[in-house]
Amino acid sequence: MERIFSKYTASISELKKNPTALLRKAAGEPIAILNHNRPAAYLVPVDVYESMLEAIEDQELAKNVRTRLEE
Repeated sequence: MERIFSKYTASISELKKNPTALLRKAAGEPIAILNHNRPAAYLVPVDVYESMLEAIEDQELAKNVRTRLEE
């Protein structure tokens, strides 16, 4: 069984039927979208997604700094 990294889950059918209701129900938390009871995607709020991208960018910058300091 695959691990689901979310308190909230919904099927793809539920997502198609009423995405707004899912977002309201999750109240800003990520939602695991399931296909045949297996995670197919995660629906995350905009601010969470932007924070994730910033964290990845920060890690890449830190890696570049370490590489240049070693040179």
